[in-house]
Order: sequence, then structure tokens, then C-alpha cells
Amino acid sequence: MSTDTPTPFPPRQDAAISVRAVGKRYDIYSRNIDKLRHLASLGRRHYGTPFWALRGVSFDVQRGEAVGVVGRNGSGKSTLMQIIAGTLAPTEGEVHIRGRVSALLELGSGFNPQFTGRENVFLAGSILGLSRREMEGRFDAVAAFADIGAFLEQPVELYSSGMHARLAFSVAVCTQPDILIVDEILSVGDAGFQQKCVARMRQMLDGGLTLLFVSHAADTVKTVCSRGLFLRQGRAEFFGPAADAVDRYMHSLRTEVTERARQNVAQRKPELAAAPASAGDAAEPAPVVDLTGLRSGTGHGRVVSARLLDDSGQESKAFTHGERMTLEVVLEAAPTLPAPLDKIDLAFTIRDKSGADVFGSTAVDERGKLHPLPAGGRITVRASWTNALQSGPHGVALTFFRRPDYRGEGVITLDHLDAACAFDVLPSKRVVRGKIHVPVEVTVETTEPARTR
Repeated sequence: MSTDTPTPFPPRQDAAISVRAVGKRYDIYSRNIDKLRHLASLGRRHYGTPFWALRGVSFDVQRGEAVGVVGRNGSGKSTLMQIIAGTLAPTEGEVHIRGRVSALLELGSGFNPQFTGRENVFLAGSILGLSRREMEGRFDAVAAFADIGAFLEQPVELYSSGMHARLAFSVAVCTQPDILIVDEILSVGDAGFQQKCVARMRQMLDGGLTLLFVSHAADTVKTVCSRGLFLRQGRAEFFGPAADAVDRYMHSLRTEVTERARQNVAQRKPELAAAPASAGDAAEPAPVVDLTGLRSGTGHGRVVSARLLDDSGQESKAFTHGERMTLEVVLEAAPTLPAPLDKIDLAFTIRDKSGADVFGSTAVDERGKLHPLPAGGRITVRASWTNALQSGPHGVALTFFRRPDYRGEGVITLDHLDAACAFDVLPSKRVVRGKIHVPVEVTVETTEPARTR
């Protein structure tokens, strides 16, 4: 692929996917005549306003690696996936692919709507370079995984979005690609099928599959993928561990939502959002800024400290199954606050080593009452539970926030910490078959075998 800008470094020869300084430019035209002028010039002159959907994106994906791609709608995720899949040419940069690619992009893409599901299965196989005999050998597996019954013999134009997704994923995984690209297509399927797809992707990863997985489901990205790419306004904001990529993405969302809520509340409760009228008044608290991307908030309140206590009330960083745990958090209102903080609450979330949320709650939801905090005032919140977690490292995320009004509006994040504190759950005789153990009542009834005459 030609490039208008030099690539920053050569592609890795051992990588399944190498992306180097990739950019995609579109021209936005305010008038139809400008677009016609551009076409008449054969692209040599531009009459529109340039818009870069992607710019300067570079990364490598190793063979057998799963990379999650996260970002807001319009951040360039789908554009990047189309370029990697080869269905869209970049304006600048290079993409090097080593292996056969199967891509699940837009719903229904690659299918002929007038063909039946069966005919589309063989069409998809031929596009991937498989012979009809090879596809005949795999057809039963495709049909079984899709599980759409008699609709397999009906035109695809009659399919629901869920049936589209079922057939597309089934073809993609049963043709055994070297590289699988999944772009949000699974979000239209039912919960049972989504779980089946995730299980199959994990099984294929164990067999050496390389996966690019685009999803807004943070927990799925964290648990399925080892690394993550966070795209923001067409640029690679972060590429590294999947949990860190998701946390930075969620941090950016919280920051934007908090700012919008703060502006909305300013109209109804100016003392919590507007700056003082004169220089002699107390200064407005500065927004919380954390360079690691793990803390955010308006600065009107903050988490002073957070620690975990054992049964004896001593601070501990390791707990056994069945042991009582207490999370102790000290909250403080900003000393320059012009009015008391009311309707406040504390949310906590326990996360496992992959960064996936295991369980959580809020003080108010658990019937804890937090009284209004005056400027500089402090309050200590304690939440206790019996440890039923799987052994291994865990972390605690905290959000000190102002609850919404009766219309569900006005939520303000005062302080949020993605990594407030951490602890280990020690191995024990009690095996936890999952992330957390929920007490289950089991009854057993012995019946006599039927007697034969």
C-alpha cells in the first residue's frame, strides 16, 4: 500500500498484524457541486473540508494474541477494522497481514440477501479461499453452531439481526481462520448465543487464533483479551494491557459525563457548579486530575483514604474464604466549598485480576445514610461482607458521587478511583468454581431401582 507519510518503524516479521502510521481521510462537502468538482478533477484537487477518521495509528498483534479495541462511537474503530480486513484502503500508512483473515464487520456484510443461508455459507467459504468440498465437510458444524433451523434454507433478507449474527459468526469460526476480526456484531445476539460465542473464541485462542475484538462490553474485553487499543478521535490514545485500556476508556467517558452533568446542575444548583462572584470569595475546587488516568472527578469532594480490615479491625491485604472483610473509606468535602454537599453516596466495586467487575454496591443502596458534608467536613464509611471470592489478586474501585434528583438527573462524580486499594484471596480447601461463591442449597433424594419381573 502506498503511503503519503513515512512509517515510523518497520513492521515486525513475527507479528500476525502490523499497522504502521495508518490514516484515513474523507472530504466533507457543504455543496453537491463541490463533490462533482472533486470527481471531475480525478481527485487531484480537493473542494471539501478534510476529515481524518484515523491518523497515525501504529501497533503490532502477535500470533495467538487477543486485542480488544475500545472507544466511543466515531473514534475510528470500524474504519480501522475495515482497513485491516482489506475492505477499505487507507489514505496513508501500511498494514501487513500474515495469515487468513475472517472478519465480522457490519451486520450482513459478505452475504447476498437473495441467497439462502446455505448458499451464503458456500459463498463465504469461497471468498475465504476454501473449496466447495472443504465447505461441504464443515457445513454441518456451521449449521449446528448457528442453530437457526429451517431458516438456513430461506433467503437471508428474511433473517432477523440475531439470525444474521448467528450465521455470520458460525461461518467465521468454522472456517478456522488464522485471524478473526469481530466488530460489535455479537451485540445483536441473545445472551445465550453471546456466551457461546465468547466460549468458542476462548477455545480458538487456545488453539493459536489471533483475535481483534471490538466491543463496548468492558468486562468481556478484559476477560477475553490480553491487550487493548483505546482509540479517541481517530488516534491511538493507549495500547497495552486490556484492563488498562478499558479503564482509560471508561475514565474518558466518566470525565465527559461528569462535565455535562456539572453544566446541567449549574442551572439548578449554582452553588455546586459556578465559580464565586468575586476574588474575595473562596475559590472553586479544582477538578481532580490524575496523570495515570485512574482518577477523575469535579474536586468538590474526595476520597481521603481506603483500606481493608479483618475481623479484629486490623488492616490486612490478604483474606481467606469465609473471613469477614470490611472496607473502610474516609470521604472529605473540599475546604473551599460554598455550600454543603448533599445527597452524597459512595459506590464500591470489587474487581478480579483481569479487571472484570465481580460485585459491588453503594452505601445508600445498603441502607447506609450519608449526611450532608459542610466545607472541609469528613465522614467514614464502612462496608462489610463475608469473603466468597475465588483465590487470587483483587482490587477495589471507588466512586464518591452526588445522587440524581427525582427525575434521575444531576449525577455528579466528585471523585473516582479505579485502583483505590488491592488485596489477595488466599487459596483454601473450599473450591470456588467461578469468580464468586453463592451459597446453594442442595437436596438429594435416593430412589429405589425399578424391579424387573
